[in-house]
Amino acid sequence: MNIFDSFIKQLRKPSGILGLIMAKGMNISHDNSTNWGLSHIQINRDYFILDIGCGGGRTVKKLAKIAINGKVYGIDYSEKSLIVSRKTNKKFIKEGRVEIQKVNVSSLPYPDNHFDLVTAVESYYYWPDLGHDMKEILQVLKPGGILIIIGSQYKNSKFDARNHKWVKKLDMHYHSLEELHDVFSKSGYKDIKVVENYNKGWICGYGKKQINI
Repeated sequence: MNIFDSFIKQLRKPSGILGLIMAKGMNISHDNSTNWGLSHIQINRDYFILDIGCGGGRTVKKLAKIAINGKVYGIDYSEKSLIVSRKTNKKFIKEGRVEIQKVNVSSLPYPDNHFDLVTAVESYYYWPDLGHDMKEILQVLKPGGILIIIGSQYKNSKFDARNHKWVKKLDMHYHSLEELHDVFSKSGYKDIKVVENYNKGWICGYGKKQINI
C-alpha cells in the first residue's frame, strides 16, 4: 500500500497516530460545509441530537452550543475519533450535555422517538447498508424529527472527476441529488429536500419523520 492509499484509508476509519491527526484535521476541513448544511434547518435550544460519525467532535460542539437546554450524542466506530471528539467536547461532557460513544449506525442503542435531530457530516458514504441504516435512524427520531446528511462527494458535481477517484478507492456510497432524494423517500422520510452548493462541491439532504395524526 502506497502513502496515498494509507492516507485515504484514514478517511473511512481513522486509526493509529495518523488517525488522531486525521480526526483533528476533520474538525477544520468539514467546518464550512457543516455550517452551510446546518443553515438549511432550524435547531431549537431544547433539542436532543445525535451526530453519526462524529469524527473529531467539531459538529457535536457546534450543536451543543445551540441546544443549550438539550443534549447531544456523538457516535463513531473509530477509537481514535472518539479520543479526539471527547477532548474537543470535554467541557460539555463534564456538564452532562454531551455524550460520546462507540456505536454502529446499523444498531442504534437508543429508544424509539428519542431525537429531534440526527446529523451526519461526511460519514454516510461509509454506512454498511444505507437503506437499512436510514430506517434505523427513522426509528429513533421523534415524529417531525429531521435527519440531515451533509457531504462533498456526489455525482454530477463540479468535482466529479476527483470524487470518482475517492469513491473507487474507498468503496463509498455515491449518489446524484435525485438518487439521494430517492433513498430518503424509500427509507420512509417525508418533506425531503436535497440541495447543492455547486461551486463548493457540497451536498445536503434532509427529511422528516412523519407526524401521525
